[in-house]
Amino acid sequence: RVAVVGAGVSGLTATKCCLDEGLEPTCFEQSRDIGGLWCYTEHIEAGRPSLYPSVISNTSKEMSAFSDFPYPEDFPVFLPNARLLDYLKRYAKHFSLQEHIRLRTTVISIRKRPDFATTGQWDVVTEADGKQTSHVFDAIMVCSGNFSEPSLPLHCFPGIELFQGQYFHSRQYKHPDVFQGKRVLVVGMGNSGVDIAVEASRVAAKVTISTGRGAWLLSRVFDHGYPWDMVFNTRLMNLIRNNLPGVLSRSFINYKVNQRFNHENYGLQPENSCLVREPVLNDDLPSYILTGRITIKPGVKEFKENSVVFHNCPEEEPIDMVVFCTGYDVSFPFLEEEVIKVENKHASLYKYVFPTHLQRPTLAVLGLIKPLGGIMPVTEMQARWVTRVFKGLCQLPSQSVMEKEVCEKSKNRVKWFGLTYDEVLKIDCLGYMDKIASIIGAKPSILRLLLTDPYLAFTVFFGPCSPYQYRLEGPGRWEGARQAILTQWDRTLKPTRTRVPARSSS
Repeated sequence: RVAVVGAGVSGLTATKCCLDEGLEPTCFEQSRDIGGLWCYTEHIEAGRPSLYPSVISNTSKEMSAFSDFPYPEDFPVFLPNARLLDYLKRYAKHFSLQEHIRLRTTVISIRKRPDFATTGQWDVVTEADGKQTSHVFDAIMVCSGNFSEPSLPLHCFPGIELFQGQYFHSRQYKHPDVFQGKRVLVVGMGNSGVDIAVEASRVAAKVTISTGRGAWLLSRVFDHGYPWDMVFNTRLMNLIRNNLPGVLSRSFINYKVNQRFNHENYGLQPENSCLVREPVLNDDLPSYILTGRITIKPGVKEFKENSVVFHNCPEEEPIDMVVFCTGYDVSFPFLEEEVIKVENKHASLYKYVFPTHLQRPTLAVLGLIKPLGGIMPVTEMQARWVTRVFKGLCQLPSQSVMEKEVCEKSKNRVKWFGLTYDEVLKIDCLGYMDKIASIIGAKPSILRLLLTDPYLAFTVFFGPCSPYQYRLEGPGRWEGARQAILTQWDRTLKPTRTRVPARSSS
């Protein structure tokens, strides 16, 4: 019996993978519906994610599908949150997941049983309609996400207590009308920060983005008008990026990201361009900078009553409102601290999934990761691995081996992606999925395909590394995987080719 905490993207695929392996999942979801982050509500609920109604996925539908359930061909390439929620509900219905999900049920606590060392079992207390219930589970899959606890480090912003205007965390943002006629400062340049700044600039008197480190900016529309991730995340491109000498690899990335526009000319150039950072996805920011709707400034030095002072900028900037887009803290309020220790927004987990010190590997965390690509295929791959570990079909290394890898990975990621705390959660999507797929025996063999199905082999290697590749062989093999790969561009182009121009007769 497996308890799944949360019915968002990770929780749904965890429930489905449990069923695939013959386990008995019970998925607990505290809100009124499934979907997690993608279930929009006008009001903000404590302890669960909150999004604004205009949110659109940053990854294309073909690259962010579950591996045995392609999106409908008429769905747009990048999905508004309502369409993505629709997909998740179709997924749940198709695989009959609803009967295993308990809505409006909050997990209060998860504790090791007294005989945990021999059984690996857990005592779980849940609450529904004001009534608490105790359960015993053989294993736990934590799928509660990391967008529920806003990080608002006001101590890092001198003078904020003197500021007489309004300020709030991006989690509280819903509609741009709050910015009508205001002078707005957006602190932070992640995806939410840029989205909110763009929306605010349509009604505000002035919008300024403050960023201490800059960012690479990508458009969803990439080379030749194709989705960015279908061009960027291919096996060929990944091979080039990971095998070029460091200087050449960085030069190649710098060249690609500056192809559309020179980041330095727009005040966006990362502070240290030698470090590869997660790009920001936005289609409007460059033109909004050009038209004066948005101004880019350095990090905040201090706040005053009605203004802000930036580093290396002597003059004060008058502002009325501040939106802090400063990310989220990692939190597991239902777990004892000894189970998963969180330091500096980082949980020490083997391959971002398993605590290294448990006597029995019967608890796993899914989705606590920031892939440079779609999150759905990654969490699904984690779930496929975890359920096989629970079932005894895959073994974890010794505690010392796992701890050593966690330590090395943490150091490498800090060096590779930069020194901000949450950067250690970011991974090369394709490389990570290949490693997990190898463990469970689902990584596609290009050489074998070359001998048996050359056309498919070329498509798998040179084309987008779509999730269906991990259903071609091994456990969980899906008969429709080959067809899904060969028709991925058809599903991508169908919703955009809505007008076919008449052919010239000459």
